[in-house]
Amino acid sequence: MEKVIQNHALEQVTAITNVRIFDGDQIIAPRHIVIKGDSIISVGGDLPEDATIIDGEDATLLPGLIDAHVHTSIGGLRDALKFGVTTELEMNGDFTQRGREIQLKNVNDVADVRSAGTAISAPGGHPDELLPDGDEIPEFVLKELEKLSEEDREAMLAAYAHDHEEIPQVTTVDEAIKHVHTQVDNGADYIKVMIEEGTVMGAPGLPVLSDEILKTAVKEAHKLDKLVIAHVLTALSSQEAIDFGVDGLGHLFIDRPEYTSDLVKSIVSSGAFVIPCLVLNSSIIGNPASELAKDPRVHSKLSPDWIDILNSSFNTFPQGNMENSFQNVMDLHRAGVDILVGTDVAPVPVPNLGGLAHGASVHHEMQLLVKAGFTPIEALQSATAKPARCFGLHDRGRIIEGARADLILVDGDPTTHISDTLSIQSVWFNGVQQLG
Repeated sequence: MEKVIQNHALEQVTAITNVRIFDGDQIIAPRHIVIKGDSIISVGGDLPEDATIIDGEDATLLPGLIDAHVHTSIGGLRDALKFGVTTELEMNGDFTQRGREIQLKNVNDVADVRSAGTAISAPGGHPDELLPDGDEIPEFVLKELEKLSEEDREAMLAAYAHDHEEIPQVTTVDEAIKHVHTQVDNGADYIKVMIEEGTVMGAPGLPVLSDEILKTAVKEAHKLDKLVIAHVLTALSSQEAIDFGVDGLGHLFIDRPEYTSDLVKSIVSSGAFVIPCLVLNSSIIGNPASELAKDPRVHSKLSPDWIDILNSSFNTFPQGNMENSFQNVMDLHRAGVDILVGTDVAPVPVPNLGGLAHGASVHHEMQLLVKAGFTPIEALQSATAKPARCFGLHDRGRIIEGARADLILVDGDPTTHISDTLSIQSVWFNGVQQLG
């Protein structure tokens, strides 16, 4: 019986018709697509006689959204999918290939995920300053555990244990090489390095690895054909990361020194992409995401704990201002740097890591990009085709023949009004309709 059901799912043909289509790059002329099984089999063309028809009148069809910077859990992946985020890219955690095989076995109602594994950082360095002291599981984690199924509870405990286990020490060049190989052996999809001395995080004086160690880690990852993404929050650390040869910056520098134009030129010359996480910068300077939290399209899909988190903020660098971040991201964008949507949201609702929530914050990030000066279409590109291309995820991020059927159908026209991305009618993940 199971085989018959699976075969039926593979043979299912669905046509989404009479719809405005943003293909990841632009609005296209065809007004319908056809899905068979887990793939898009045609864009425009003849409609199969046996297709189930979904009328998309007055709606827009988008590729599934990609969050290019998260720290996630099964609950986080589940929330992401509710908001049409069909792929999350984890920047420090245990959803490597090996972790996915264990934790996501027989779990079908969650977004897809890729991971850097454990990031490379100095002993006692970032993100230690954000983690609770001691071995006791804090109250906010216990509250989350109570809400989960036994399967999800075990997976969340495994994720928490990963974040709090003794991180492999990296204090020498040889240890850096070993660390990179360990992550790759575990199935890491890319490598993450931390360059954070703590000022912006309210913890000045954090240990940072030497230039030699960081350069070696980047070089070794490249030998193994892995991208390297750097955690950086200042212009100085951003320049250092570029000098080390990283492929992407996992944040946007929050300051704007006199040499910003030279830094922009360095980033352009390097070919690196930038994941600005404007939602995080906003939280760091003390802005909660209260407008997002009270939006009924958000409020109805998140737990009260996550709504509370949206209504709070990091507030570790209140002397900062968003105008600097807006100018910085626009300087990079105008210079031709690939800007990718990311959020840096935590795996669980942590009280001191406010202003962010899985799925919802991707929509907020696109809104902030538009506020900074992006067109709505440019913001949508940064959440679809661009991250797919930069991370080599060639089967997604576009509405083209042969792509994964990861799709989001929204009321209205987000290519004109970016907030319409939250007006979700339906989400398809790997060809399976999740909503609607």
